[in-house]
Amino acid sequence: MSQIRITQVKSGIGRPERQKRTLQALGLRHPHAVAVHLSNPQILGMVAKVAHLVKVEAI
Repeated sequence: MSQIRITQVKSGIGRPERQKRTLQALGLRHPHAVAVHLSNPQILGMVAKVAHLVKVEAI
């Protein structure tokens, strides 16, 4: 499987609790935090829910 690098570009402050928890589950705690994950359906679904807060790059 390929890997993706997820970078948080916007804050979770003022966002619904569900989006905040999704960011935490991805391992993103603050803006400009970076996490690397395998590209699987579960992770891609989580990224889709917070796509407006993160930037995704293939590694």
